[in-house]
Amino acid sequence: MKTLWQHTRSFPPAVRLLMANQFAINLAFYMLMPYLASHLSGGLGLAAWAVGLVLGVRNFSQQGMFLIGGTIADRFGYKAPIMAGCLLRTVGFGLLGWVDNLPALIAASAATGFAGALFNPAVRAYLATEAGERRVDAFATFNVYYQAGMLLGPLVGLALLAADFRLVCTAAAAIFAVLTVLQWRALPARHNDTAGSAPEKVLAQWRTVVANRPFLLFATAMIGSYVLTFQVYLALPLAATNALGAKGDWATSGLFVVSAAVGVAGQLRLTGWAKGRWSPAEALVRGLAAMGLAFLPLALTPPAATAAVLTALAAAVALLAAGSAIVYPFEMDTVVTLSAGRLVATHYGLYNTVSGLGITLGNLATGALWDFAQRHNALWLTWCALTATGLACAASVAALARTGRLTGVREQPQLAPA
Repeated sequence: MKTLWQHTRSFPPAVRLLMANQFAINLAFYMLMPYLASHLSGGLGLAAWAVGLVLGVRNFSQQGMFLIGGTIADRFGYKAPIMAGCLLRTVGFGLLGWVDNLPALIAASAATGFAGALFNPAVRAYLATEAGERRVDAFATFNVYYQAGMLLGPLVGLALLAADFRLVCTAAAAIFAVLTVLQWRALPARHNDTAGSAPEKVLAQWRTVVANRPFLLFATAMIGSYVLTFQVYLALPLAATNALGAKGDWATSGLFVVSAAVGVAGQLRLTGWAKGRWSPAEALVRGLAAMGLAFLPLALTPPAATAAVLTALAAAVALLAAGSAIVYPFEMDTVVTLSAGRLVATHYGLYNTVSGLGITLGNLATGALWDFAQRHNALWLTWCALTATGLACAASVAALARTGRLTGVREQPQLAPA
């Protein structure tokens, strides 16, 4: 904790505020979202298709709108979409606890999703701009707060859930209301020289980003890493349920705790260790390879050996989290490098949209492969496919680095009061 505090204090006040914001954002989000499906199906009695629709709308309105959120941030400054996103989450989370009809639930879910699309690219662009040459360290420290919120959120939500689901929603909405006021009062307004109001400038922004071939190649190469990270929500819980039956939920909760704990405890050490030994490209390649190899122990473990499967699951989650911790700060820094400091939020927006689409397609493929493998008593196929995905990502990034496509012009955008 002392090291984290020292790292945090070494950054400008705006960066420190953004880190605190991200902790609170994740705290509030994970207080509510893990328990929403149960509330919709059990508390409100919605059919499974309706529950899937509400959750799907939230995911689509966030992943599908990241480019819009990034474009808004580059046109009108970073502060406005951060505030708007927090305010929209206040409304959306409040509604989720107090409405009981499907149209209102869909509207609330869409609001919470679009809120994330508004503030996520803006926060990352603001952080990258304000941190300057210390971007890697800033993103590493930022990720500690991110993971800490993810770790504590479900625990706080579970405690409040003992009273009432509405209390969970109200508390989460209250946190976002406080964040909205905090941004308004304490966050300096910033924008870059690409801000403008003419409609054609939006198309010009998008053409600039889409024409950035090295950036698009990097975004495509990194898709697999997001598919691997998402397996904490898909393949790994399926494996836990397959091994323990109804008690698999407890194992799944434990996997989330292990993942977040590795991120909180190991992020700064892993980043410092990687910076001292490798170039950014080497850190990306080795981190991606580690993420892929995380699934190898499961491929070598007999599904019938329950204790061995649980041990392999814990090892997989820990190695996956460690690899992701190595990758994340260098990945975020590379996006800024490839943008040459221009339209940073729009680049982040498109990057998140591409990764979101990749997660959707990757999950469909992983789920189909899991069903096939289970029918043929060959679950090792799923784990080998995920391992191959990580190694393919590592090889792709290594190829981009070898051909010089990951070294953009390091040019910081000009800051001015919004």
